[in-house]
Amino acid sequence: MSEDASGRPAEATYTLEYPVICPHCGKELEEVAVVRLLRSRVNFTSTLPRRGRVITCTECRKILTAELAGFA
Repeated sequence: MSEDASGRPAEATYTLEYPVICPHCGKELEEVAVVRLLRSRVNFTSTLPRRGRVITCTECRKILTAELAGFA
């Protein structure tokens, strides 16, 4: 399983339907990592979600523009 920048395992790894090129490092990707995002502190009353997820390149670990969505 892929790791995040701190060396901890990613929450999940997704295999892509076909390989793509990472726009940051230029490597061909066959899978991407999903890392959980947790709000740790705000100095105001926030209406933003308390948690979320980011999708990262498994090679350079930079955040990718992508979407996880459920399909019915």
